Order: sequence, then structure tokens, then C-alpha cells
Amino acid sequence: MSLTLQRTALASVVMWIALWAAVPAQAASSVLIWPIDPVLEADQQASALWLENRGTETANLQIRVFAWNQSGFSDQYANQRDVIGSPPVAKIEPGQKQLVRLTRTREVPPGQELAYRIIIDEIPSPKPPAADDGKTAAAIRFQMRYSVPLFAYGAGLWSKQDTTRQRDPKGAGLPDLSWRSVTVDGRPYVEVRNQGAVHARLTDVALKQGGQVKPLVEGLLGYVLPGAIMRWPAPGPLAGDPALQVRVNGTPQVQSVPLAR
Repeated sequence: MSLTLQRTALASVVMWIALWAAVPAQAASSVLIWPIDPVLEADQQASALWLENRGTETANLQIRVFAWNQSGFSDQYANQRDVIGSPPVAKIEPGQKQLVRLTRTREVPPGQELAYRIIIDEIPSPKPPAADDGKTAAAIRFQMRYSVPLFAYGAGLWSKQDTTRQRDPKGAGLPDLSWRSVTVDGRPYVEVRNQGAVHARLTDVALKQGGQVKPLVEGLLGYVLPGAIMRWPAPGPLAGDPALQVRVNGTPQVQSVPLAR
């Protein structure tokens, strides 16, 4: 599975200004990344991530792996050395691919899932673009940032389906979700708690209320890691007995999340 990830953050903006020139916005390259959901199984020392430059210019990329936790209803990232991405810097010509090897340096405790984020930053070229008349053109060039989740598992636990591997069905981890509505500073929010052993990737999330279905957001809402509580704005006031419907970890069925007790 692959996906051309969109720009997730403007880490920096590099601007060249020249007199008497237009100022177009430019993206230096388009990077295809797969798989979009890499994992490190309990019996795997390493996993592979592929980067492909679909753009017209050389892509200079920095690859870093951060520990990923959730607290205070937000994602938290920290430096770590348990999983190393190699090479840490890649130069990919247009149409070429680069393998990034994700290697673990320590074992995950049995029955646990650990979460990481692979952050891939594009390093803009310092060379200003040239105008048609040969003069230096003015342009705004955006630094691209791509973020890919990575999950590592301890012995006795797995979550991603893989027909090429034989596993004990008893080790299949599932999220255990519940939700409630809260009001913060006069605004309604939906809180989702995960008491399961593995993460929950939430898509197609909607509130069913009074015969109406109101989406929270189109596509991906976000993740809830094991033991975490995450919060998102509701599409409107919550009254009566609303139901939260969600697709979890890409399953074909949309399920109803029970209310927290």
C-alpha cells in the first residue's frame, strides 16, 4: 500500500526576492512513501520504508524517528534511540527510490505496543530558481514534512493483518474504545479513550443524533494510543443521546463506540 502524503507542516519558508519578478509558490518535489503503516513485529529486527521522488527536482531528505506518546489530549514526540532510521539523510533524484531501514536496538516488553513517528523533512535547495530571461526569479519555496506512524510489538502481541505470516490468533491486539462529550470554554468536544493493547486509527468518524449524521472530519480524524485519551471538536452542540460511529484501523465495517461509564 502506498500514498502520496500531503504537506503536514511548514517547518520553514525560504524566500528569494528579486526586483520586477512575479512570486510563485513552489514545491520542490513530491515524495511517494510506502508502506504507510510500517510495523516492527516481535520477531523482526528491522523493517523497510521506501521513498520515491515523483517530482522534477532532486529531493534532499532528512529522516528521523521519534518516540510518540499522547498526553493532555495531544501528541507528544521525544528523541529516542530504540529505533534507528538508516540512512538519516537521503538524496533522491527524480524518478528514483531510496530504501530506509528501520532497525530496533532493544526489545519491546512482552504484550506491549510502542509507537513512533517517522518524520521526513525535505531540505530545500539553496539555489534560487531562474526566470525565463535568465535573471533570478522571486519565489517562495516550502519545506515539506511527511509524518509516518510506526508501531513495534513485544512477544505475544500483534495487530496488523499479514497473510504471509503465521501467528497465534490469541495474540491479536484490539483497541478498546469508549467516548464521552465534554464542554470546554463553551465549546463541545468528543473525547475518545483507548483501554486496549494497541492503537486505534480513527476514520469516517461521525455523530448520529436525532436521525442526522454529522461527520467530525472528512477522512482521518487521528489516532488514540493505548491508555490515552484524545479530544476533538464536535460539529455542534451535543444533546439527547448521540451515538459515535467510527471506522477503526481501516476495517470495512463502521462501528458504534460505547459511551464511557
